Amino acid sequence: MLDELLHRVSNHIPRTLETDKRFPEAAVLVPITRSDEPELVLTLRASGLSTHGGEVAFPGGRRDPEDPDLVFTALREAEEEIGLPPGLVEVIGPLSPLISLHGINVTPYVGVIPDFVDYQANDAEIAAVFSVPLEFFRKDPREHTHRIDYQGRSWYVPSYRYGEYKIWGLTAIMIVELINLLYDARISLHQPPKRFTDT
Repeated sequence: MLDELLHRVSNHIPRTLETDKRFPEAAVLVPITRSDEPELVLTLRASGLSTHGGEVAFPGGRRDPEDPDLVFTALREAEEEIGLPPGLVEVIGPLSPLISLHGINVTPYVGVIPDFVDYQANDAEIAAVFSVPLEFFRKDPREHTHRIDYQGRSWYVPSYRYGEYKIWGLTAIMIVELINLLYDARISLHQPPKRFTDT
């Protein structure tokens, strides 16, 4: 089942992003557990960070000048932030790049990891590491929807609540692309949901 889903990711051609080359680059890892009920691994960023503090995100960060490519960046940052050894990650392929509110060009990479990993969160950057079943997002159980006007069009971005965690923004956009790809879920980011509330 999981391999069939991942085959879709490996054959996926991400959207290209026409951007100013001066935007700094970053990469995140979108880790999926290899299990009968696959889960996405996410982090809660430490509240004291200068950008995105207290927000849910995938492990990742800015590309260092010496990083040979963005896959390396994603794996390096995942090891630094949550203690995930790069050798445990089977990188499947990229999702579409996005520009963050801080003007950073972020490329997500989907990777498969073992079901059980002893995460070591970097306390300076990460407040918690947690996982959410992919099936949770497949049902699109959004708590509400944020309308974001960007590059001449409106985006209707879901905000999900999983336990104590709020999953929204760039992370939610990446999850929607992944879920649409894996399950043909047809969750639209450019049409308001039937019960649209802009909060």
